[in-house]
Amino acid sequence: MVTDGGSIMRTLTKAAGAAVAAATFVAASISTAAALPDSPVYYPPGSASTLAIGRGFDTCTAPSISALKTWLASSYRTVNIYFGGVNRGCAQPNLSAGWVRDATAAGWRLLPTYFGRQPYCMLGTKPHRYTAGTAGAYGTSEAQDAIAQARALGLLPGSALYADVEHYDRTDATCALAVRRYVSAWTTTLHGAGYLAGAYVHQDSGLRDLSASYGNSSWARPDAVWMARWDGNPALSGWPTAPNAQWAGHQRLKQYLGDHSETWGGVTLHIDSDALDAPVATTARSYSVTSSTSLNARSGPGTSYPVVSSHTPGSTLAVMCQGLGSVVGTSSVWDRLTNGAWVADYYVSTPSNTTFSSPLQRCTYPGQVTSTTPLSARTGPGVSYPVSGAALPPGALAWVMCQNTGTAVGTSAVWNRMADGRWVPDYYVANRSNTTYSAPVPRCP
Repeated sequence: MVTDGGSIMRTLTKAAGAAVAAATFVAASISTAAALPDSPVYYPPGSASTLAIGRGFDTCTAPSISALKTWLASSYRTVNIYFGGVNRGCAQPNLSAGWVRDATAAGWRLLPTYFGRQPYCMLGTKPHRYTAGTAGAYGTSEAQDAIAQARALGLLPGSALYADVEHYDRTDATCALAVRRYVSAWTTTLHGAGYLAGAYVHQDSGLRDLSASYGNSSWARPDAVWMARWDGNPALSGWPTAPNAQWAGHQRLKQYLGDHSETWGGVTLHIDSDALDAPVATTARSYSVTSSTSLNARSGPGTSYPVVSSHTPGSTLAVMCQGLGSVVGTSSVWDRLTNGAWVADYYVSTPSNTTFSSPLQRCTYPGQVTSTTPLSARTGPGVSYPVSGAALPPGALAWVMCQNTGTAVGTSAVWNRMADGRWVPDYYVANRSNTTYSAPVPRCP
């Protein structure tokens, strides 16, 4: 147990012979986990993750855009969408790619929920279920369907997709095993397509079982958990059935108030209320080119990267996120497009031409911490830099924004700069590679 923020020297314990260049790594106590429970996300070029912090609500049917605009008078800024699944109970006359585009433009974050098959011991009447023998296959096939449905709606890779796992009888050990198999298959399948995996669970069944297997190398751990506990308390810590050190890196949601009606701006909706500090859907926003000549799009966030295409003045760009790069005009901000290319934000009609624009998220590529003990974050890319802030617990998401070389740790000299400005060694983050850079994460400027 490290109590001094990482000043005690520890010896790394990856494969036999793995060493840290020049010295023993000075950090929080570290030991490497197996490939599971922390499976890497294979982000494609046109991807990024989106973090939502605050309040949200869910309804059975996606509200009209008019209702959502009116509900901006509320404190809610995230709305759930039931976007697929054989057990989805309500029709979705509004839900379409156009609705997603318009809801995003209106200022809403989207929380995508897939209501697929349920464990055979579910305490309810949903007809489509899985057993311990079929859970893995259904977890895979339903994740594949969720990916197809998400893409059709414009929910981009990097989005978190949440499997709805309703309350079940966890005294049935075989049924609890089925849930673990389903969620594990759901998680690895989504990761393989570049999506984050979440699970909506009851505090006294799914959350207990996923918490109990949090560090178990037999199962892939979901990236986020959404707990149902209708106690009116929106707190995202102090949960009775999962310790605070689990899902501790912007990975928690809570449905804290069930079936009720609220009225805002004269529009009444029947909702559940949620608190969020977790990944949600990534969607594109439309902006126009403001330069007087064609704007080059490049393979990375800087003028030294190769040109991959160009966009005429006044043309529309589908922007999904912003990152840092070389200075152009008055700004070092670069915009990443849905095809993975980058353009200088100075020549795009975003709200600011000097800094980040709040409607857009930062370009981040989260990966779970693979160490079995807390991972120290530092002020720079090396073990000689001071420890900064709290260590990241095992399984926490490191919200990686860019990568650079630094002190070698284990088999890699790559370090990750997170969205909060701190650095962690990539060797202990679940990415494509633990020896070199992981596409599509850009190099840090």
